[in-house]
Amino acid sequence: MKRFAAAFLSVLFLAVPALAGATVAHAEEGARLRVELNELNPRVITGSTTTLTVAGTVTNTGDRKVTRPQVRLQVGERQTTERGIGEVLSGAVIKDSPLTDFTSVADVLEPGQSAPLNISVTLTGQRAAQFSRPGVYPLLVNVNGTPEFGGPARLGAVSMLMPVLTGPGKQATHPSGAPSMTLLWPLTSSVPHVYAAPLGGKTVLADDRLADEIGPDGRLNALVTAAHTAVQGDANLGRSLCFALDPDLLATVDAMSHGYLVHTDAGNIDGKGTETAQAWLAALRSLVGTRCVVALPFSDADLNTVSQIRPGDPALVTRAAGGAATIQELTGVTPQPGVLWPDGTPNDSVLAALSQAGIRTVVTDAGKLAPAATGGGVTVQGSTVRAQPTDSLIASAMAGVPTVPDSVTVPATTEAAVASQNGLGALAFRAGLGLPTGQQRPDHLLVAPPRRWDAPAAELTAYLQQVGNYLDAGLVTATSLQTLLAAEPAGSGPVGDGGQDPAADPALVSMLANLDDKTTGLAAAMQLDPTKRVKPDDVVAPVRLAELRGASTAWRGLPADAATANARADLSAISEQVSVSQPKQTIALASGNSPLPVYVSNDLPVGINARFVLTNNTGLRSDDARAWYFPAGGGKNYFLPVEALRAGRFSVDVSLRTPADTPLGSSARFELTSTEYGAITIIATVAAGAALLLLASRRIYRRVKDAKAGRDLVD
Repeated sequence: MKRFAAAFLSVLFLAVPALAGATVAHAEEGARLRVELNELNPRVITGSTTTLTVAGTVTNTGDRKVTRPQVRLQVGERQTTERGIGEVLSGAVIKDSPLTDFTSVADVLEPGQSAPLNISVTLTGQRAAQFSRPGVYPLLVNVNGTPEFGGPARLGAVSMLMPVLTGPGKQATHPSGAPSMTLLWPLTSSVPHVYAAPLGGKTVLADDRLADEIGPDGRLNALVTAAHTAVQGDANLGRSLCFALDPDLLATVDAMSHGYLVHTDAGNIDGKGTETAQAWLAALRSLVGTRCVVALPFSDADLNTVSQIRPGDPALVTRAAGGAATIQELTGVTPQPGVLWPDGTPNDSVLAALSQAGIRTVVTDAGKLAPAATGGGVTVQGSTVRAQPTDSLIASAMAGVPTVPDSVTVPATTEAAVASQNGLGALAFRAGLGLPTGQQRPDHLLVAPPRRWDAPAAELTAYLQQVGNYLDAGLVTATSLQTLLAAEPAGSGPVGDGGQDPAADPALVSMLANLDDKTTGLAAAMQLDPTKRVKPDDVVAPVRLAELRGASTAWRGLPADAATANARADLSAISEQVSVSQPKQTIALASGNSPLPVYVSNDLPVGINARFVLTNNTGLRSDDARAWYFPAGGGKNYFLPVEALRAGRFSVDVSLRTPADTPLGSSARFELTSTEYGAITIIATVAAGAALLLLASRRIYRRVKDAKAGRDLVD
């Protein structure tokens, strides 16, 4: 018996007027039921199907008791249009008829109380006739009840797609002209987990959630385990699969396998997932073996956002698209050359950068291509890049589509188990199951599940096994991605017609651009040390990768501060290695022009140019414009020419900045005493006094002269 495994379908539904399910149309504000389904058997109806079973629980989540909760199954008409399938997925009201009578769930459900839901119906006679023709049917789980102080109403309903390959009790027919199919299997983390990855140091993760994701009960482990189980002995399924890998995920797990740290408010601690990382990488290598692999952008970065960090410079986009070498190094498998699966529709600047980086094919949603696009893909107008479309309907079914406002039926397609069931239904529909004679079907289906698909291993295995059954039944035929891409593009056309790409977050772009400017200024100040032979670009490389993590599509809808934490931490980790030491005692300036001894440490493997900056320095003056060179790997005293502007005790803060004004380290406070003014100050004071004396003498002279002239006139 195939089950939804540990996955649950949860539906919260405010009481609304009953439609086709309740005996009395009545709305009851505040009454709620949650329906959790944990079993659906079978997932696809065939000629050998004799029963249909649905099981789960019903929970009263409202603040009033519900009397006589009861459930029944309802089935809608066979869907023959893409629009009809979309309406089922969105929870729109559809025409249906009862498949079973109402069955009591409990006498009463008090607030917070649950009761089991069990329906098993024999598919014979009239019930079998409702699934008599091959096609895709809406299946509705309808829960009615009477909330306290109200009337009978539909309080919860869940809809899903039920494919029927052959009517119950009928002979199977083999469809002709079946389209070919390729299935992508994405592996990327929920969000980037790296907090800091300093050159030559241990990787520090922001938390240890990735250890859970790749652990026995984790999402990423489920994806690997399910695929490994499904492809064993199923050559057709194995030939159709292509694994989409995130190079950042692989690099992070590899770093974990060598020992890593986890950032906490109290300081870094050892991570718990070293052995788990080793086991997961070994399982992944065993799975992909010699199979098809394609690269995702590094950290699944939004390439359009990346292109706005440094407008006009393709370097960051090129870096994001260049993860194939990492995948090959860590898995032993060479990804499909020149193929990338970015999320969203690449803009013109991204396409130009990808072309320069050697990317010849981008996988994208068919809904974002011109209507002329077919399964064979198109060459993007104004570019040499080929756009290979994934099927939009199947993708939306598996990812979940928005619910129709005020809908009586809640599809809950965002739930992993029901979403995969809807994905099976959408795949069967797109393959031509139940389509009217003469209606055109695609030549090829490129199926792309959600990039961060979250479902238990048993549910994923059930999905893959059913796709394998489709292949065995001839509903679709297996085609490798290599074969698909070997065919010439069907034509050329624009991208972006769907207009559905979310706009880049301006706050995020601004923060990443600012960090990139600081990093560029830091790198420009560095010089290669002949003894260490480390390039400045290698020193700042962790920040560049952190910028890509900040642009990851996983951060959409989350605060920009969270997305940029890694870049800020890595930039700080580099800049803090060049610092001014805090003096342990008060420094006495022997004269007004005594130099200020400043001890500077440079723990970077490169030399760096910087200038001293004095703040809070009302008693001292220095030349802030002069650049100093600090060699790699050491520290020493530097004597900063200063001039005392006053005698007595005072303090000054000393820090370092690159010529491009990128701060280094933190400032150090110097406590100073001075008994003399500087020579320049004295000279300036004497000069000012002389000038004052000269002006006074001139004024006295003029007065005497004017007085004498007055006496001469009187005489």
